[in-house]
Amino acid sequence: MTRPCFRSRLGLLIAPALCALSLLASAMAHAESVTLAVATNFIVPVREIASAFEAASGHRVRISTGSTGKLYAQIAHGAPFDVFLAADSERPARAEAEGLAVPGSRITYAIGKLVLYSAEPARIDAQASVLRRGDYTRLAIANPDTAPYGLAAVETLRALGLYTAAAPRLIRGDNIAQTYQFVATGNAPLGFVALSQVIDHAEGSRWVVPETLYAPIHQDAVLLARAARNPAAGAFMQFLGSDAARRILIRYGYAPPPSR
Repeated sequence: MTRPCFRSRLGLLIAPALCALSLLASAMAHAESVTLAVATNFIVPVREIASAFEAASGHRVRISTGSTGKLYAQIAHGAPFDVFLAADSERPARAEAEGLAVPGSRITYAIGKLVLYSAEPARIDAQASVLRRGDYTRLAIANPDTAPYGLAAVETLRALGLYTAAAPRLIRGDNIAQTYQFVATGNAPLGFVALSQVIDHAEGSRWVVPETLYAPIHQDAVLLARAARNPAAGAFMQFLGSDAARRILIRYGYAPPPSR
């Protein structure tokens, strides 16, 4: 006599599980992938943002990284990227103008900050006196022709009236990641890098460059034309402007853009 009742209770227990599995299977069936072209300064935060996006959406994210200029050149030659996260606003705007991106899709996702960094604890003081004294053999910067943080470094040196003296001692990384490696490995005693690269470093010394010394580093993202109908790419662009993404980028030393 109790068996039908038991079966009824069992059905009540199993039904929600079956429903959840059905919804999961449906979500997985509709999951898509998005390939990101990401400026090297943003590679660590974007991995965390991508992980949060995958968990929230079920979509998959692939990431390629490089200097903004080199990524743009690859996009112009047909590289299979869906979303371009640059370290400037110029190249995404150019991508729109040249038909490489979806018109009106461009957003500012972060504002970068420049820092003078040394792996040596006492090398850099609060006034960056080492620059004025010229007390260094090499100064690492990213290539200003392809990397916006390199251009910001040149603008800083010019604003301080120190570029002419520094120029013979500059060593240029292909991108900001290589520039940081020059300093971290001791190949250069100091260098201009992105604050995000050293935000969690207890060791070394640094000077956060006043933002009055260089043009704002507005980092823009744009949906590329090949991904106009890719739901994962569109969803990622929306997620990039979310509060969850903003909290991550702030933690890595970026200033968020004004709320839209």
